[in-house]
Amino acid sequence: MAAMSAGPWRRYLCYYCGYVYDEALGDPDGGIPPFTRFDAIPDGWICPECGVTKEDFVLQDF
Repeated sequence: MAAMSAGPWRRYLCYYCGYVYDEALGDPDGGIPPFTRFDAIPDGWICPECGVTKEDFVLQDF
């Protein structure tokens, strides 16, 4: 998986628990390095807080 370094970076909210995946921060504990686009995360990745899949995340609009 290739990490990217050009923004703007988006944030995705877990619909069930409220965990926020920030593309600029990634999920290092889950093996996702910083600057990884949400679309580039493997389909098998799960929310680190509640265990739901990527399909249960929504883009946060500011």
